[in-house]
Amino acid sequence: MKAAGILTLIGCLVTGAESKIYTRCKLAKIFSRAGLDNYGGFSLGNWICMAYYESGYNTTAQRVLDDGSIDYGIFQINSFTWCRHGKLRENNHCHVACSDLITDDLTDAIICAKKIVKETQGMNYWQGWKKHCEGRDLSDWKKGCEVS
Repeated sequence: MKAAGILTLIGCLVTGAESKIYTRCKLAKIFSRAGLDNYGGFSLGNWICMAYYESGYNTTAQRVLDDGSIDYGIFQINSFTWCRHGKLRENNHCHVACSDLITDDLTDAIICAKKIVKETQGMNYWQGWKKHCEGRDLSDWKKGCEVS
């Protein structure tokens, strides 16, 4: 009984925030309204494809990297360069707490992703995009989603 209580407590600590996994079309609509279609010269399909391969559309996705930094949220934005996780060595170019990148409200994540595209070499920041989306016909990613 005691072990079950401890496991439940650990489960609560690990999950922390409620996970929201968007559908492809819901995300297409959000991204379109946020002005991501053709932002930085990248079609809406690029953004939808990238989000899928980075996080599986999961707003609370987190990945700890070998250097100790953490990738956060739907776009897997890194704590060392782009957001504040609480460590002094972080650069926080997006001027946002990393915890703000793992909520259902994608506003901060989208603003930061736009900054990354603008200040780096486009979408090359995201390995999922480079491996699975770059140079491909991505028109099917928004197909049937009622976005232009």
